[in-house]
Amino acid sequence: MRRGFLWLLLGGVGALLSLLLILRFVDPPVWSWQVHRMLNPPEGYPAEVRHQWVDLEKIPHSVQLAVIASEDQRFPLHSGVDTRAISQALEEALAGDRLRGASTLTQQTAKNLLLWPGRDWLRKGLELPLALLLELMWGKQRILEVYLNIVEFGPGVYGVAAASEYWFKRPVSQLTPSQSARLAAILPNPWQYRAEPPGRYVLQRSYWIERQMMQLGVAWLSPLRQ
Repeated sequence: MRRGFLWLLLGGVGALLSLLLILRFVDPPVWSWQVHRMLNPPEGYPAEVRHQWVDLEKIPHSVQLAVIASEDQRFPLHSGVDTRAISQALEEALAGDRLRGASTLTQQTAKNLLLWPGRDWLRKGLELPLALLLELMWGKQRILEVYLNIVEFGPGVYGVAAASEYWFKRPVSQLTPSQSARLAAILPNPWQYRAEPPGRYVLQRSYWIERQMMQLGVAWLSPLRQ
């Protein structure tokens, strides 16, 4: 029985590594978050989803920088898991503050691509090794490219290309920095927030993101291409 379990475990790991290797070069036709939405559609989920894949080099730097500034400013520096952010979040929780998330863009990519929604400890535990594998097998450019193409920007709206057409009626290549910031601002809850017309929260959040984008500068994206 132990030998059978070991072979099953090794087979599962081998299948996972093979899948990640394929997805390093092949754009995923479907991902777990999208499948979960299809099987358990929330009220208001459209019958047809919006999605259009766009390569990273065709996504404006302002969009890339806005998402990094909003979601994970240390993305160019960490190895998939930001131990500094985790330590800070735990310190704040021990001091009596609400426990906030400390997921990196790599962890969010792993969750959206391979795992399921929710805050259970099993999913969070699986995120960590998957994030490390993505960093090892894919690299920063591919992780950011996949994230920007599968993350949900509205009910059934996946990826920045579809989001740009949906919210601003223009191709992603024509997004302005302020529009990029507004897309990044709705990511915490794209079902509640609107990029256009933006509410008070989205405006305030997008102004903060734009300031962070200016402070980081386009050069902050340079390590992703090394």
